[in-house]
Amino acid sequence: MCPSPRPDVSPAETGSDDGVVLPGDTPPAYRASGEDPAARESAGGSRRDSKAANGSKRDDSYPPAPEPLAFPVVDNHTHLDFGDGEVTVAVAQALDTANAVGVSGIIQVGCDVESSRFAVEAAHADPRVLAAVAIHPNDASRLAERGELEAALAEIDRLAGDPRVRAVGETGLDYFRTGQEGRPAQQESFRAHLEMAVRHDQAVQIHDREAHADIVEILGQVPIPDTVVFHCFSGDAELARICNAHGWYMSFSGTVTFKNSRDLREALAIADPALVLVETDAPFLTPHPFRGRPNASYLIPYTVRSMAETLQTDVDGLCDRIARNTAAAYGSF
Repeated sequence: MCPSPRPDVSPAETGSDDGVVLPGDTPPAYRASGEDPAARESAGGSRRDSKAANGSKRDDSYPPAPEPLAFPVVDNHTHLDFGDGEVTVAVAQALDTANAVGVSGIIQVGCDVESSRFAVEAAHADPRVLAAVAIHPNDASRLAERGELEAALAEIDRLAGDPRVRAVGETGLDYFRTGQEGRPAQQESFRAHLEMAVRHDQAVQIHDREAHADIVEILGQVPIPDTVVFHCFSGDAELARICNAHGWYMSFSGTVTFKNSRDLREALAIADPALVLVETDAPFLTPHPFRGRPNASYLIPYTVRSMAETLQTDVDGLCDRIARNTAAAYGSF
């Protein structure tokens, strides 16, 4: 569930000292400032759990900034409205910090009606932001149980017509968190989103968790948009081959840097270079060696450099390729 309240989306003011980012230091906008976590929680809305999977306290400080990229790339998928870490960062500050290390823009992604509205608002407030709107598959199941899915999809359809929206997503299937009984609603919602994307001539960003076969099957059964993006690509070499054959984009996140993600690196190695994108899925999936800590768009260079190492290619060339792929998928900012 995406939370509220949302960070400030006022138009960016340039020239702030907050935009100064020194490699190896936590960026100024992401440093703890004495904010009371209890007061922050009581203001309303949910945040990422401050405990690790084993029940211990997470390190919820933001990681140090990387060396900047020489050629800028776009964060293909992020959630600026999902709270994490010790501070709340405004949209303009997040973009300023990302720009300072070579991340020129973001796709702000909705996962329910409220977060989709926020994505559109943020995209209108800052020219470095494009929006994607959708109902997350897990939310689709819950909404269907309450008889509210149809109304939610109608609002997403309305938002999808906004000129700052360039993708319908994240939509798809999630068989990890939703049981067998919720799958029909997820599949219904996925098909509705695909129809929306075709009608609005938008890309589609797919959430695929433990559902590769059914995702591919549905994509083969109905009309689909020209641009299909597997967000946070989680498949193996076989799914990468399928994506290559169909011209579907594969967006790699910090998971590709994890020591136990051999399948992802094998998929990246055979992915068509013209179909490779990069993302954070922030505040989740922070790249190695900061796994478990809060993620943000300014950390993209860690993932890009790891990808270049896997591909045995130069970082500048990979950035140039990713930037061209992103423009082909979403158009101009």
